[in-house]
Amino acid sequence: MLEKFYHDFDHLIVLDVETTGLDPQKDEIIELGGICLRLSPNGPEPADELNMLIRLSEGRSLTPFITGLTGISSELLAHQGLEKSAAGQRLAKLLDVSRPLVVAYNAQFDLCFLYYFLRRLDKSPLLQGIRMLDALTIYRDRRDYPHKLKDAIAAYGLSAENTHRAIDDARAALQLLGAMETEQDDIARYINLFGFNPRYGEPRPRIASITYRPQSFDRSRPLYLK
Repeated sequence: MLEKFYHDFDHLIVLDVETTGLDPQKDEIIELGGICLRLSPNGPEPADELNMLIRLSEGRSLTPFITGLTGISSELLAHQGLEKSAAGQRLAKLLDVSRPLVVAYNAQFDLCFLYYFLRRLDKSPLLQGIRMLDALTIYRDRRDYPHKLKDAIAAYGLSAENTHRAIDDARAALQLLGAMETEQDDIARYINLFGFNPRYGEPRPRIASITYRPQSFDRSRPLYLK
């Protein structure tokens, strides 16, 4: 799986975040999961894994909706969460590898949260020059609506689960990426190419290195040819 990527990348990093809300400039990461694989001609090998809860800022608490969705409570974060500075150091270690390709499902969401999280810690330069792959964009080109991670898991008959816990969803995204590569060997064409629903307009904030293209439900041609 993913052997061809070793020509251009030394590491594949699959990330997922759980957050207090939807706005990366105002909301916070409460859990971060990451899987780093070392790429070689013989296939990917485990290199590092990150699975951490992150404490909330002073005076902040989780809404009942977020707790119900993730199973994470304000009390759990207070007792088991890392301070933001310590979490930033661990994330920096995961990202500070040679020639990484960063993957996420709905990567626009995760990467924007990571950027603002790292920027508050003066570590955002770690993301400069990193190439990115959105598994959701690929899946939209392969299957009809709906396009949630749980739908992709079901469509490909994967053993992973979409639990809304960061490490589980990162593992699911990695399984999905492998399944989509087996199905059709064109996923490298989606690097730094993110699709978006034209009904809602181009995502904000924009990631400077990303090419954004409207992605309708017409799957007659892949997004990279439109």
